[in-house]
Amino acid sequence: QVHLAESGGGLVQAGGSLRLSCLASPGVFRYNTMDWYRQAPEKQRELVASITIAGRTNYADSVKGRFTISRDSGKNTVYLQMNSLKPEDTAVYYCKPRLSDQWGQGTQVIVSS
Repeated sequence: QVHLAESGGGLVQAGGSLRLSCLASPGVFRYNTMDWYRQAPEKQRELVASITIAGRTNYADSVKGRFTISRDSGKNTVYLQMNSLKPEDTAVYYCKPRLSDQWGQGTQVIVSS
């Protein structure tokens, strides 16, 4: 059974920072690339950042240089550090193991201008 629990969202002014966390089931976390997605109102869900088991990272062009994904194997947690936030970053953010169809409940991020 896959458990995913995102947290850390909130309301922040443009230019501010947030750090999102996603606690995953140990078995899922240990063997998966972990992805962060986001879905803005009336838009399709998009892949924001990924991190492999080995720690290789990849980012969408829209967040490159502003967001940093990391993982802590001891805590079965993947993080998304978001800096220099923009209103267009407003969305519900979800983490997902690459090889699973399971989604968490997401965490809402609102960036005010």
